[in-house]
Amino acid sequence: MKLAGAAATRFFAKPEPDRAGLLIFGADGMRVALKRQEVIAALIGPEGEAEMRLTRIPAADLRKDPALVADALKAQGFFPGPRVAFVEDAADGLAPVLKAALADWKPGDAMLVVTAGSLTKASALKKAFEEHPNAYAAGIYDDPPSREEIEAVLAKAGLTEIGREAMTDLLALARDLDPGDFRQTVEKIALYKFGDSAPLAPAEVAACAPATIEAEVDDVLHAVAETRVADVGPLMRRLEGQGVNPVTLSIAAMRHFRTLHMAASAPGGPSEGIARMRPPVFGPRRDRMLRQAQNWGMHRLENAIGILTDTDLTLRSASRAPAMAVMERALIRLAMLGRR
Repeated sequence: MKLAGAAATRFFAKPEPDRAGLLIFGADGMRVALKRQEVIAALIGPEGEAEMRLTRIPAADLRKDPALVADALKAQGFFPGPRVAFVEDAADGLAPVLKAALADWKPGDAMLVVTAGSLTKASALKKAFEEHPNAYAAGIYDDPPSREEIEAVLAKAGLTEIGREAMTDLLALARDLDPGDFRQTVEKIALYKFGDSAPLAPAEVAACAPATIEAEVDDVLHAVAETRVADVGPLMRRLEGQGVNPVTLSIAAMRHFRTLHMAASAPGGPSEGIARMRPPVFGPRRDRMLRQAQNWGMHRLENAIGILTDTDLTLRSASRAPAMAVMERALIRLAMLGRR
């Protein structure tokens, strides 16, 4: 039988132990592995592997000895509780072996959990599980996680008190990070909030979210966008001392001002534009960039992008002008433009 959507999310979190088998397949190996880990942990518990209630069977070994899977399903352990026979990285070549194992499955046998990569509609392996009356086949795709899935990850990490704005940031973060990275970020937030009963705030999400730009570069770009001309020179000296490449700084500046321009030119205004940014902008940085977009306006930001485009062309040309000096001059021009 096919398993998808909310039904799949519920099954992964609380699987039915009397099922004969489960096939999890998809192009993203990380997403497949996370779902496999979740369902096996829910089936056998934290001590299941130590109690030898989990049998791992690599696909290569099963191809050499097809009897391995039947033996694993029928074997009885010393400890009570559900058992799992896990076949990793299967393909259509193993479909006959796994189909026969499912056909021979009896109540009390271990559940057969199989992972695979991308499978077509005509896949023999996929059909073996979909056509079995007591087995499931679940496709894992690159779609953004549902709110239910995100809330399950948060609850598992112990994050239950979450402010409305912080939840908005987490939803955006879940859509833009890989599942494994998002879980690591949630675990980091949970450690950050350990012992703190106050609701999670946007600033705390921002503090734990993966950085999209080096803090030092961010500092000089904010100084320019906030027209703090006097701060540009000292910050540039620090960046130069750290070996930051002028072209890298030019690319970061162009990204920053294009983000401001997208916000300022959004049909619903800068607030709506900032909310739609990908990758998302979080917490205090979001408020800061919103003020910058409002202060500059769309037309001045277009002029700023023009200056940065000319500067980038100069940096990549055969000009003999000192590259860092060219970049610093452009940033000072931008800071002064923002004051007009």
